Amino acid sequence: MGYAKKKTQSATSRAKTPDVAKRSQSGSKSSSGSIWQMEIGGSSQKTVMKRVEVLLFTSELADLIEAGMTLGQALQALANQGEAGSAQKYVCQDLCDRIVRGETFSSACSHHPKTFELLYVNMIAAAEAAGAMVDVLRRLADHYERSDSMRGKIKGALSYPIVVMIFGVFAVVAALVWIIPKFEKVFSSMGATLPLPTRILIGMSDTLINWGWLIAIIVGLIALWVKYWKNTPSGRFRVDGWKLRIPLIKGIIACGLYASLAYTLKTLLMNGVNVLHALKIAEETCSNAVIAKALNNARKRVTDGTSISGPLAASGVFPRMMTDMLAIGEQAGDMISSLEHIGSRYQKEMDRNIASFTNALEPILIVAIAIVVGFIAISILTAVFEVSATLG
Repeated sequence: MGYAKKKTQSATSRAKTPDVAKRSQSGSKSSSGSIWQMEIGGSSQKTVMKRVEVLLFTSELADLIEAGMTLGQALQALANQGEAGSAQKYVCQDLCDRIVRGETFSSACSHHPKTFELLYVNMIAAAEAAGAMVDVLRRLADHYERSDSMRGKIKGALSYPIVVMIFGVFAVVAALVWIIPKFEKVFSSMGATLPLPTRILIGMSDTLINWGWLIAIIVGLIALWVKYWKNTPSGRFRVDGWKLRIPLIKGIIACGLYASLAYTLKTLLMNGVNVLHALKIAEETCSNAVIAKALNNARKRVTDGTSISGPLAASGVFPRMMTDMLAIGEQAGDMISSLEHIGSRYQKEMDRNIASFTNALEPILIVAIAIVVGFIAISILTAVFEVSATLG
């Protein structure tokens, strides 16, 4: 089986027994959190599967059960295929052992909250109640694959300009620190009066060389403060709100969040989870604090267990089109189809926005780079012409 092949380089938790390690994972909301390890017999043991590993595990588990294996046999087979020290082997073996001891599959999964999020555990519980394990595993695999695909597109669209800007900053700093001082020495030795652009460039170079350490400290302190602030409840709420409002990125991030929410609710309702419980699971698995709060408020306002479009519309967080489509689905008694249409609509809109963002960003970055390079080139060339005229 082709997952769980990579090994981490360091262990961050020592002298923990497997039971203690498993219990210390409780309270996590996402399987995509940091992977921590424990030392067993002197070897590094992963205990948390990544999202892509959970996706492949779910798909292959469905294949094995459909082929005629019992759940315990399928889990043992997956554990046997995992490499020593891998999260796959550890988690699959633990699940198998718990099932042999009489636990349900959903209960066994709940002991690994950093691997199996609340959505996963509740879906498995619904499958056990309905006797449709293979179908639910297929739906979970489809849900994870679609969710990971959207995340990948969003990260790809937003990481491109960041990478370009980082390389651009390093290139400019390198020019100011190592190249410009050499030209300054040449110009100074000739005693010519330098033009304004050249003096500005040399001043920037001198400032960076003499005070670069102070600038680095200030930037570092600001970065640490921002990182700390972002992890506070108020900071996370503020940043997540900006993600839904900033013009350049809201069309990508917001549409991705709306599509993910619709698909999550649809997947839960398809497997018999009631509306209130589905809202709670969606709230606890949502990565955006603003949307999670809106879901929490909507869940409190739902009284009959079925109508959710009104409270969601009243929150002001969700677009009118989304809540109107959901209301139509409620009136027709087919919320699942309505949620499927909502998810598909916003996923397509997200794809269009990513394409538009990328197409618009490339010329902007090219122009910005051209301006910086052009300023440096003009500053040097005008100085060369001035020196040549003086010597002539």
